[in-house]
Amino acid sequence: MGGMDVGGGIAGKLWNKFRSESVFVNYTPFFVCLAAGNLSANSFHHYISQHVHLLNAFAHAYELAEECADDDEDKKAIRNLRKYVQAKLKSHDSLVREWGFELPEERSLTNATVKYMDFLSATASGRIEGERVPGKLATPFEKTKVAAYTLGAIAPCMRLFAFINKEIQALLDPNDSTHIYKKWIDHYCSENFEAYAFRIEELLDTLSISLTGEELDVIEKLYHQSMRLEVDFFSSQPIIQEAVVPLSRTLDPAVGGELSIFCDFDLTCTAFDSSAILAEIAIITRPKADPDRSETQLARLSSADLRSTWDALSAQYTEEFEQCVESITTTETAETFSYEGLCEALEQFAHFEKAANSRVVQSGVLKGLNQEDIKRAGQRLILQDGCKGFIQKIMKNENLTAAIHVLSYCWCGDLIRSALSSGDVKALNVHSNELSCEDSTTTGEIIKKLESPMEKLQAFNNILNNRDKDGQHLTVYIGGSVGDLLCLLEADIGIVMGSSPTLRRLGEQFGISFVPLFSGLVAKQREVVEVGSSNWKRLSGTLYTVSSWDEIHAFILGSSS
Repeated sequence: MGGMDVGGGIAGKLWNKFRSESVFVNYTPFFVCLAAGNLSANSFHHYISQHVHLLNAFAHAYELAEECADDDEDKKAIRNLRKYVQAKLKSHDSLVREWGFELPEERSLTNATVKYMDFLSATASGRIEGERVPGKLATPFEKTKVAAYTLGAIAPCMRLFAFINKEIQALLDPNDSTHIYKKWIDHYCSENFEAYAFRIEELLDTLSISLTGEELDVIEKLYHQSMRLEVDFFSSQPIIQEAVVPLSRTLDPAVGGELSIFCDFDLTCTAFDSSAILAEIAIITRPKADPDRSETQLARLSSADLRSTWDALSAQYTEEFEQCVESITTTETAETFSYEGLCEALEQFAHFEKAANSRVVQSGVLKGLNQEDIKRAGQRLILQDGCKGFIQKIMKNENLTAAIHVLSYCWCGDLIRSALSSGDVKALNVHSNELSCEDSTTTGEIIKKLESPMEKLQAFNNILNNRDKDGQHLTVYIGGSVGDLLCLLEADIGIVMGSSPTLRRLGEQFGISFVPLFSGLVAKQREVVEVGSSNWKRLSGTLYTVSSWDEIHAFILGSSS
């Protein structure tokens, strides 16, 4: 579904740009409970009552847009879109009954519904924040521009609805007639609804052809604003039952509820491995660090020689890592989860990592780095989208008792702290190796603290053993490398970031199951109803997978707004 093709015009470009925000709708209690088939009828009735108001708002927006369109074909196309909505409104009562539900009572508008309706009305009337549109739309071009703006405000809602329902439909058994919302889901996954969403996008592309760059920027702003209003609309739907999302709300501060979040750094938080960053700093700054070049042969290495040394170390690391993986995965695959077999295999990785670190120290490539250069590099480090924002929201959240711990093989804790911290009240806890320094300059030695999966696990357990034993505790570990496997399995919730083929290959070798987080949450929501508990102690050997930090944000904190 992530590759849904919606065309190459502005509608497709905007969907591709903002599609990642769909997770903040997908992970709402409303949709997780609906996908699980146990959303309460009262909650669904409330949604239906609000949705009718939105349909009326869409119909009115189309009416205004049709008046603004200059071309007869465009007018006809908008009129047909309006007729589609009007037909839905006329058949709404029978559709609700066809889905198996009683008609909801009339309910007052929620703030989120009002904001969405006001936004649609204002846009279709030409009242757009920051955009100079005359009080009276005099010229055909001014009118056509507003018609394009209106389509830009409507398009993301329909595309988002089609997208999310297809995500949910993929989790359902097509032969299961017991899922009470299956007919509703199928309706919004139909070719008819998909064609309706596509017609809106096609018309948006047509109306936008003659617009300037600034006017296209306005459409982008409106499109994004509409996405955010859609998130708010579904986030505000009242849920009267126990829900597994967002995770932060399942912890009760009154009974000492505490959340401990652990994460790896390299390629989990970062886009690049930090070892290469540190080596690059050394190569670039070496002349400044050793100006007299009089101590040893290592000190007299030129930048070119240093780069050659680092390239050789990197090549050797990659070759031996692959050899290590091959030697382990040539053994017979376990039929069930084998923790003991995994630990034995990871011992080989421990020896390999320690030997690699020793070679780096002996090479001298990390000698002469200035601590300020390292901190500046950390501040400019390219992080995974959404990572820093999530960490900062956790650290600033005064209503959540939570701690974040970074457990990393990284050679320098200062690099991590400067990359992720921003003067927040809550401290960021970093557990990693450190570079030995004298007078703010590195000696080339590594103060070794974490070099193996077993040492990471020991650090993880030490942190947990030192926390308050009373109250409700939950642990989440987020990682994406082989070195994270033991911690991922030990945490209440282990989340694999990205798609490391080595981690998956090794995990599957020893019977570990990898489950997409959203489908895992839907299964957990079913369990809540069937068992009456949302105990997060997982089935042994099961890990959840995500492709972005936005998914983690949506799962733990809910809406990003």
